[in-house]
Amino acid sequence: MHLQVMNSPFDQEQTELLNRLLPTLNETQKIWLSGYLSVPGAEAAAATETPSAEEAFSVKEPKTREITILYGSHTGNCQALAESFFERLENDKYQVKLSSLDDFKPKSLKKVEDLLLITSTHGDGDPPDNALSFYDFIQSKRAPELGELRFSILSLGDSSYEFFCQTGKDFDRRLEELGATRLYPRVDCDLDFEEPAEEWFEGVMGVLNESQITSEAPTKEGVTKTSQSYSRTNPFKAEILENINLNGRGSNKETRHLELDLEGSNLVYEPGDSLGIYPENDTALVLQLMEEMNWDQDSEVVINKQGDVQSLQEALTKTYEITSLTKPLLKKIAELTKSAELLKMVKAEGEELKTYIYGRDLIDLVKDYGPWKITAEEFVKVLRKIPVRLYSIASSPKASEDEVHLTIGALRYDAHGRARTGVCSGQCAERSQPGDQLPIFVQRNENFRLPNNPDTPVIMIGAGTGVAPYRAFLQEREETGASGNTWLFFGEQHFVTDFLYQVEWQKWLKEGVLTRMDVAFSRDTEEKVYVQHRMRERSKELYEWLQKGAHIYVCGDEKYMAKDVHIALVNILEEQGNLSESEAEAYLADLRNAKRYQRDVY
Repeated sequence: MHLQVMNSPFDQEQTELLNRLLPTLNETQKIWLSGYLSVPGAEAAAATETPSAEEAFSVKEPKTREITILYGSHTGNCQALAESFFERLENDKYQVKLSSLDDFKPKSLKKVEDLLLITSTHGDGDPPDNALSFYDFIQSKRAPELGELRFSILSLGDSSYEFFCQTGKDFDRRLEELGATRLYPRVDCDLDFEEPAEEWFEGVMGVLNESQITSEAPTKEGVTKTSQSYSRTNPFKAEILENINLNGRGSNKETRHLELDLEGSNLVYEPGDSLGIYPENDTALVLQLMEEMNWDQDSEVVINKQGDVQSLQEALTKTYEITSLTKPLLKKIAELTKSAELLKMVKAEGEELKTYIYGRDLIDLVKDYGPWKITAEEFVKVLRKIPVRLYSIASSPKASEDEVHLTIGALRYDAHGRARTGVCSGQCAERSQPGDQLPIFVQRNENFRLPNNPDTPVIMIGAGTGVAPYRAFLQEREETGASGNTWLFFGEQHFVTDFLYQVEWQKWLKEGVLTRMDVAFSRDTEEKVYVQHRMRERSKELYEWLQKGAHIYVCGDEKYMAKDVHIALVNILEEQGNLSESEAEAYLADLRNAKRYQRDVY
């Protein structure tokens, strides 16, 4: 590099000094100098309007590669992580954009420089609803070549499912096929995702800090949390105000209505959000497991990387999952114990393994293949943390100030010669009384929201406890005086014993808050009738509501109820709209993209 005097803003002496200096600079020094001269108050040459000075240096001002964070979220975990990482990157002075996958224009992907994609998987390896359109696009032939893109994927899932983290794996494979380069390896997280998610982010940050040049050096400052900020990592201990069985005498079910006190928590929620509960294992099961393994309940174990310690009984009660088995867990235990029989079954990975896992817990495993001569400290290292339980909130804060209400069905069943109870639902039904406390946090769900326009009609479809968010919706509409029509489809087993919140629905029907209601009680008739049957009976009116702009909501079991409701909607559109099956599916896809078809399924 040699500076010419002609047309230069420098005098002869300055030019000679620069010509001696420039050849000695390495590339980093040149870039630093260029950035320094661009800072306001650094006198001089970079501020000149003379083009030849810029040409003379031929060093561009440092520019940070822009980071795009995209998330596909079903329950809100991925969204919360994405928002947290976005805030931390902004604090570190990175250029960063944040978007859900359904709000992001897929064709814009070719303009993205660095992509951080965070997604969950649900069902049989399916993408979350708000990732479907992006997923379909990127798997299609329309997806562009992405040779300039760098990416990393954080995938959330549940290892008890066969297609664990499948959506993240699919995105990872497809981006590579399109020519993109991984800036950091994909991380697949189980239900206790917090630590691996943080490790992934720290790994990504390490690469970004090394490879990106910023005009202001990144700092290590994170998001400051006050002691009054309650969240997933700092749950609020809410007092139970009410705990009522909603089912009548003689019912096959037990559905608990819980009212929790939020006073002093500063927790904020909206209808459509969920409440997370950190449950505890039944003490009787914990004691039985320790007895089977001949462990001392007072011995201590380390429960995290920070070195925190709990007594074994406390750890097995409050920290570790002991009531279900997964393939990854059995593999770890087989390798730890070196049990020949267990290793043989795990290595086979056939139907025998799937059949064994179903309905069994750690006590069953110890009885069948143990006990083993291993310490509790060794054993707990292979266990995963007790998963948080999420429940759709059944109240509006406008109607229940400083309270949050839940609708929880108690899970009870017999398997392999023992009576079983759901961890959290059993705790709420059998071991929680008014005055007791539950550790909770609010899980936002932007994918299950009432329309912004209060005049918009809504159709709500739910069975059993899936009706919970609609109680919140109608409380909200009553309090705000919304004028849009509302239609509820509700299903359960028996009218007499299982009509959850019957008095409230009837009150809202009388007052006009609820415009119409159709019910299906499957065990009251010789032939079972479900909500999808009632929908088909009302095909004409349902289609008319959709044509008038109605939003449709589905809450409940994904594998059966939500799937059958979707098929019913397709059939109604085929029949009433004279559409083919593919056209009906496209119609629903358009509704989903417009936020008019929303599901909260599990």
